[in-house]
Amino acid sequence: MDIEMLVVPDCPNEEPAAARLREALNGIGLRDTRFTTRVITDQAEAERYRFTGSPTFLIDGHDPFAERGRPFGLACRVYRTPHGLAGLPTPDQLRRALAG
Repeated sequence: MDIEMLVVPDCPNEEPAAARLREALNGIGLRDTRFTTRVITDQAEAERYRFTGSPTFLIDGHDPFAERGRPFGLACRVYRTPHGLAGLPTPDQLRRALAG
């Protein structure tokens, strides 16, 4: 499984996102699975990686939280969670995305 986390420079959610991703991987028995972090610095990169905001999680090149019609660009990302909009998906949402 290839996992990548995409962020903008100085993203305030980068560290919490990495911690949550590690927690989700551990929670589904993938303790040894590594992930990489890629910093998206310009609009051309955002379009190339289909980046709709920071942080974005890619699993085997696919964004499991993609929403149709969202523009590509350097921005913060908002996730729909059971508790409302948030800067990160819930641990359960991440676990389901990784398991799926």
